[in-house]
Amino acid sequence: MGVWCIVVLWLCCGLGECLAAQSSPLYRPVKALSASDLAIIVNDNDPLSVAIADYYRQRRRIPAANVIHIRMPVGKAVLSHREFAAIKQSVDAQTPKQVQAYALAWLQPFRVECMSITTAFAAGFSMAFCAEGCKPTLSSPYFASETSRPFDTHGWRPAMLLAAPSLNEAKALIDRGVAADYSQPLGTAYLLKTSDVARSSRAVVFADIARALQPFWPVEYLEQDYLTGRQDVMFYFTGLTHVPHIRQNRFLPGAIADHLTSLGGVLSGSSQMSVVEWIQAGATASYGAVVEPCNFPAKFPNPAVVFYNYLRGSTLIEAYWKSVAQPGQGIFIGEPLARPFAFPVNQPGVGSR
Repeated sequence: MGVWCIVVLWLCCGLGECLAAQSSPLYRPVKALSASDLAIIVNDNDPLSVAIADYYRQRRRIPAANVIHIRMPVGKAVLSHREFAAIKQSVDAQTPKQVQAYALAWLQPFRVECMSITTAFAAGFSMAFCAEGCKPTLSSPYFASETSRPFDTHGWRPAMLLAAPSLNEAKALIDRGVAADYSQPLGTAYLLKTSDVARSSRAVVFADIARALQPFWPVEYLEQDYLTGRQDVMFYFTGLTHVPHIRQNRFLPGAIADHLTSLGGVLSGSSQMSVVEWIQAGATASYGAVVEPCNFPAKFPNPAVVFYNYLRGSTLIEAYWKSVAQPGQGIFIGEPLARPFAFPVNQPGVGSR
């Protein structure tokens, strides 16, 4: 965990310098992905997938050439590597060269055998992303990187599920992401060390993150099991099998929330709280494990990396993906292009904080 902690410390220092520099006339917003860089993958066998993809294409003005059509069984949670190989081959053939990332317009499937479907689309299926027992898995070259062109630089196209149980919920998620753009929200980051010791493995650095960022962004480090009645939730990182009272908080557009647990990314039939519940509560993105990963912090989002990239103006998919060192067993869900802390082109500046 040493390297993971070192990354936390130097990123916090770098972010502080960056946020302070935003008041300078020499400040330039960070480069980020745009609609032309994103492709939507739609399952033509699934009417909900088709409807979600169509709505998202319109709301984000995704080029028609960036809509990729595939056919998968409906309602199937897990694909075999052979099934996926044929699908991936078709996707690769249809993907325009400039595309750097994918939005997957469905709730299921969420796994390809032992790995998440988002990492499978990002980097291709490989047993190196899997582990039997408590072992590390293949690391992501995109972790904590500065590139704004992940495929051009690393050969990876980060993927995120536009996951919701219904079209109305998917539309609400998409609308939150669009509403977040350039909003400069005045929210708070909540880092919770809970009574669940095993699931608080990444909380060992939460106090350090809070101390480093508090001069620049409100961060509350709390030793308690849950939040309730908060009206300004922009970030919520915790560790429990089930997080109570999440709907009794207000998540701002573009908010990110996740809980470190073994099976949060199992999107149907899990014995633990699904990350979909964060979306239903009002978050714009979440992350969870689709198979038992053990409680390695490297297999879950690093809040310092999220803050470093998101608060500088990166899109949600970039900030979140860059925060996971070993993403093979975890799934990303949400609206990829949300960019609340950016400024419109030719209008750099700072928020009112």
